[in-house]
Amino acid sequence: MPLVRTIQTYAHAKIGIWHISEEEAFFSKRVKIEKTVQHPHKRLQHLAARYLLTALEPDFPVDKIQIAPSNKPFVPGNTFHFSLAHCGDYAAAIVSRNYRVGIDVEKISPKVERVATKFLGDKERSFIDARHYTAHLTLCWCAKESVFKWDGDGGMDFREYIHLEPFPFLPEGKIVCHFQKRNIIADLTLSYFIKEEYCVAWLVDENK
Repeated sequence: MPLVRTIQTYAHAKIGIWHISEEEAFFSKRVKIEKTVQHPHKRLQHLAARYLLTALEPDFPVDKIQIAPSNKPFVPGNTFHFSLAHCGDYAAAIVSRNYRVGIDVEKISPKVERVATKFLGDKERSFIDARHYTAHLTLCWCAKESVFKWDGDGGMDFREYIHLEPFPFLPEGKIVCHFQKRNIIADLTLSYFIKEEYCVAWLVDENK
């Protein structure tokens, strides 16, 4: 079973990272996805992420997942808070019975350099480590994407609404974030780690 890493956080949340090497039939025995997902690899990613939910919480009602207009997955009337992510051959999931959560996984790629000014302000770009420029930028995007999923309301300007405090580039660590969108203001702390050419960031909001 290619479950790369599981994490039980202090805030009663479970996190899993899955390296996808199976065929679709392996996942579809246990979970289903929307028929609108047609691309073969996209289907595999979506199935793996939902399968991962059941690996973390065996009683998770994965068959009841719906998609909100903002594209946030949810289970109506259920006490589970969860977030899913996938990129390339990796899927990630976080689930909590108590707190709102968000997670993202990203492949480190030079493509992020072309859009850095669109999601990072001047102060944020000033702390990027030149020795690990692409990876540090990707990690910042990954962190902001996690906050976007935590918010779950769509319509997000990453540069305007999400501000990261300076943090050193390390294999794993914490990121402090200030979020302000309309009437919502929150100080958030994210965790992250980097594995080979991928980075994963997640958020557990104990105040919600």
